[in-house]
Amino acid sequence: MKPRVEIRYCSLCRWLLRSAWLAQEILSTFADEVGEVALIPGDKGQFQIYVDGTLIWCRVADDGFPEAKEVKQRLRDHIAPERDLGHSDRP
Repeated sequence: MKPRVEIRYCSLCRWLLRSAWLAQEILSTFADEVGEVALIPGDKGQFQIYVDGTLIWCRVADDGFPEAKEVKQRLRDHIAPERDLGHSDRP
């Protein structure tokens, strides 16, 4: 079974577009490795990304919003560590 990615975002803060953009980036890059990306509205300023229940990004703990490159690297490290991300792996 392919991994499930959840992007939990604050709907009161209007972070849906940011979440949808990251979902698109994930699905474009990991089309064969990811089963689904769920956008889950919440509140209280939350912005977190989970893979099969494991937190890989938290806006509070990671001090802000991620760049697509950071999300792709963390997701790759979790689901396909041997995968080369090309330009997203360059510093």
